[in-house]
Amino acid sequence: MAYEPPFLETYKTLVQQHLGDSRNEFIVERCDIPLIDLGRLSLEREECMREIAEAAREWGFFQVVNHGISHELLKSLQIEQKKVFYQPFLNKSSTQGKAYRWGNPFATNLRQLSWSEAFHFYLTDISRMDQHETLRSSLEVFAITMFSLAQSLAEILVCKLNTKSNYFREHCLPKSSFIRLNRYPQCPISSKVHGLLPHSDTSFLTIVHQDQVGGLQLLKDGKWVGVKPNPHALVVNIGDLFQALSNGVYKSIKHRVVAAEKVERFSMAFFYSPSEEAIIQSQIKPPIYRKFTLREYRQQTEKDVKQTGDKVGLSRFLL
Repeated sequence: MAYEPPFLETYKTLVQQHLGDSRNEFIVERCDIPLIDLGRLSLEREECMREIAEAAREWGFFQVVNHGISHELLKSLQIEQKKVFYQPFLNKSSTQGKAYRWGNPFATNLRQLSWSEAFHFYLTDISRMDQHETLRSSLEVFAITMFSLAQSLAEILVCKLNTKSNYFREHCLPKSSFIRLNRYPQCPISSKVHGLLPHSDTSFLTIVHQDQVGGLQLLKDGKWVGVKPNPHALVVNIGDLFQALSNGVYKSIKHRVVAAEKVERFSMAFFYSPSEEAIIQSQIKPPIYRKFTLREYRQQTEKDVKQTGDKVGLSRFLL
């Protein structure tokens, strides 16, 4: 179809090199990650806050319901998301600039290939989306409500560290956060490639709405486990910056998305991030990470990816 990225053609050589490899390491058990009802914050606030902090410590991932993002908004955004991905591939790749990405141009083997495509929107860019007015209006509401949710969760988590909570209001403004719309096309070699490569997020928090196809997996106690989709929940995960700010109390966990042979999958993610110059420094003593800025962290990540093919991450900033 005209909207599909040309994966097989572009990565033909890699595919031919691995045709005899029949391993499928992506078949894993599904698990229930912690599920937290945010409606309890009004009547059982302390207990609910404790559960959020415990999930961030033990899992680095949790799901939330009664989160304030309406089902109607999510449904509308899913419809508009499909429209933008179902544009002809030539339109997507030529007119959207840096906003559109697919595959992995640096892949040297199939395990380095992400069988997915994505649109990235910084919140300040959404108002300039003249070609997709309905998508723009849905994204604007989504951005406002997700930002508010992320800020509330971040302040709860930092409160449970007994440290100052105004950090996020000072350093995490809407202009530094962004949204990523994801599509994972049907993949004829799903046992050989990732939908999205194993990684940890750089952000403070990432909040994801996924469809019911499933495919999100996280690394728990050295083993990959699948996250069961919940139609009423959003998935929240701790990013590298929060692990550093919490002095390692909250965990930024590696996760991945597997490819599927017969179905396509959609998700939308909100990344709650600070400004480039915000200083990441834990107030907990003794600190295990040196202080750094988001700009330094990204520069180090870019350098490591070029030299090693992968993100090294927080270990570069250990004291």
